[in-house]
Amino acid sequence: MLHSPAAMGEPWQPQPQQQQRLPGLGNGSEPSAWPSAAGGPGTAAPGGGGGAGGTVSPWDIALCATGTAVAGENALVLAVLFYTPSLRAPMFLLIGSLALADLLAGLGLVANFAVRYLLRPPSEAAELGAAGLLLAAFSASVCSLLAITVDRYLSLYNALTYHSERTLGFTCAMVLLMWLLCLGVGLLPLLGWNCLRDQSACSILRPVTKDNAAVLAVTFLLLFALMMQLYLQICKIAFRHAQQIAVQHQFIATAQATSTRKGLSTLSLILGTFALCWIPFAIYSLVADSSYPVVYTYSLALPATCNSLINPIIYAFRNPDIQKSLWLACCGCIPSTLSSRPRTSSDV
Repeated sequence: MLHSPAAMGEPWQPQPQQQQRLPGLGNGSEPSAWPSAAGGPGTAAPGGGGGAGGTVSPWDIALCATGTAVAGENALVLAVLFYTPSLRAPMFLLIGSLALADLLAGLGLVANFAVRYLLRPPSEAAELGAAGLLLAAFSASVCSLLAITVDRYLSLYNALTYHSERTLGFTCAMVLLMWLLCLGVGLLPLLGWNCLRDQSACSILRPVTKDNAAVLAVTFLLLFALMMQLYLQICKIAFRHAQQIAVQHQFIATAQATSTRKGLSTLSLILGTFALCWIPFAIYSLVADSSYPVVYTYSLALPATCNSLINPIIYAFRNPDIQKSLWLACCGCIPSTLSSRPRTSSDV
């Protein structure tokens, strides 16, 4: 026979109900379920089901919507590159590598949302797999941007021998090696480099540990420093070439100056956007831990993921060859302003 507290002579008090906290409320010390691999914000009820209580975080909805848009845009870029035979140069292979990385990042965002809110019962393997997908995708995105910067530097530094040295086969081998390295990074959570057994060791990048998150952040900052150094060298070489040509022929100098400005503005846009989107999040993941309010992590992770949304826009609207293919695919014609424009290495 069951006895209530009142029947036993004790004053009855209502039992507090377990409530699920939305991101940004509380101190964020509970295990985070999203963005598990790439960004770590979010709280989950015990057992790993962030949506067990039926409440969907608006931050998670925004990230899932961003991931869907990222996947759609980059799938369009990959389709254009795949179905256009003229886009087979090494520089377009690097653009395809970046688009593939961003496509997988978008799918990873959607997968994390599905693992948190739709998968029942919760699965640690699914959580770690989604985390690994995001780690591999964003690592490949950073490495692809670095490869594009290196390729641009070599095209100016070794202008006479660039096309003979940077063959398509050599570029494919380098891209394959880069992807194998990034896939190895993505496998680390599944190989035991996670904090699922020790929640106190979690960083904001759950299920990545604090130490591993610090290593990832420092590596990212070093790679970005290398990209900026190469970018400065590109500026010096490009302006030196423009001055040398200006001494010879004024007409050629005007065309070269226009091409140089185009290439430099494209690189400035890519690297500047990349820095604004990722550096705040990288620095925060380096100094913060799981006790920080999760709203900070969400507010920095969302702009970071938007970098993959911006990259296809830069290439689609600034590269004439991709623009031509998009015009042909959409309306079956090419504007006269594009058809008369030759391809230059500065367009990437």
